[in-house]
Amino acid sequence: MPANNDIGLALVLGATSDIGRAIALGLAREGCDLQLAGRDPARLKAEADDIRVRTGVAVTEHACDVLNADGGAGLAEALDPCPDVAVCVVGLLGDQQASERDGSAAQLVMWTNYVGPALLMGALAARFEARGSGVLAGVSSVAGDRGRATNYVYGSAKAGFTAFLSGLRNRLAASGAHVVTVKPGFVRTRMTEGMRLPGPLTGAPEEVARAVVEAIRRRRDVVYVRRVWRAIMLAIRLVPERLFKRLRI
Repeated sequence: MPANNDIGLALVLGATSDIGRAIALGLAREGCDLQLAGRDPARLKAEADDIRVRTGVAVTEHACDVLNADGGAGLAEALDPCPDVAVCVVGLLGDQQASERDGSAAQLVMWTNYVGPALLMGALAARFEARGSGVLAGVSSVAGDRGRATNYVYGSAKAGFTAFLSGLRNRLAASGAHVVTVKPGFVRTRMTEGMRLPGPLTGAPEEVARAVVEAIRRRRDVVYVRRVWRAIMLAIRLVPERLFKRLRI
């Protein structure tokens, strides 16, 4: 990252999602030029054009699909210039019951939330490590803190991504590069549309975006959005297994 603590050039992976768009706009308002990546060229162009008009920053568009065999790592290796910051907000909630019935549905959730993003972030990490600077931020989920009957396929994938980011942070600690893990709780987005969400515990994409930008600037390690989720998930993790098996949460 630039020595004056400006974030510099930022890559947003999954930029056409509600949270991705909010993060991109938040970074642009900080004065960052942007590289937006996603798999829908038309939507990506629309988002890029909107951000250019709103903020005046330079924005480039990049095709990327984490469902490719390399998880999109080819993009990470080809980007020129290499970004100072990369934020991965790629994800898919899926349907738990469908995942239980259909292995291909479960595989899609697992690949979209863990395998693809991990391969992509790993490729970016190699470039950041070689350069000796930069911040990688991965948006995981509180769902990964403990497997629960209602969403354990999604939760298991997010748990894998959380563990991957933790290991990557440990690996890069001496290199000058840094890794941030962001764990939102409920967020009102297209992905959660139609779900009954608890108002006091439910955030907005803009709230996640503010947390991400602050975490990048401060080089935080693990951030919960909202903060109350740290205490909630600690309590859930501490429930003894013999009691936890009786719960449906």
